[in-house]
Amino acid sequence: MTGLAASLERARLLARGMRLEYLTVGWNIVEGLVAIGAGVAAGSPALIGFGVDSAVETVSGVVLVWRLGAEARGTLDEAVERVERRAERFVGIAFLVLAAYVTVEAVSTLVTAEKPAGSPVGIVLTAVSIAVMLWLAGQKRRTGEALESRALVADAKQTFACWYLSVVTLTGLALNALLGWWWADPVAALAITVLLVREGVEALWGEDDD
Repeated sequence: MTGLAASLERARLLARGMRLEYLTVGWNIVEGLVAIGAGVAAGSPALIGFGVDSAVETVSGVVLVWRLGAEARGTLDEAVERVERRAERFVGIAFLVLAAYVTVEAVSTLVTAEKPAGSPVGIVLTAVSIAVMLWLAGQKRRTGEALESRALVADAKQTFACWYLSVVTLTGLALNALLGWWWADPVAALAITVLLVREGVEALWGEDDD
């Protein structure tokens, strides 16, 4: 591939990455508002945690737009690398903050035996999110690998974690609604925290700065 062709291909990939992040931000704003509202109404820590994850994903998407936009505007390689490291670390911090919040909410619900109500809205929302998040995660990962962007690949992992959280949240909500297993909701919320912590640590310290 010639230098001009390579530059055009990279510009295409950057534009694609930014479109994916704009879509991520737009979807997660709607998803987060609906999930948190439905979670508060039902007293569901899993659904509230799911909504907070959407908020973290929104902020992460904004950070990635910043990073991709820096390169698209022709910022020097050294400056792009600095933005890259900051974006990757911010994604890692977002993982850990989310894990802490979900853990506190879930443990509190289990200790107080506060039984969440069923949430049909939450069930529909998480079912749709399963499809949307899986597609977004795959597209962002492929684009990030093509760009050799650690930050975009880390963000793709966060989107996949959001997909996994959708599956776990849906399972907890369904068990609570269908079988009356109220404890399934906070247990579902706790099940995701190990993955969140692992991905957060990897994004923060998994790569050397050299």
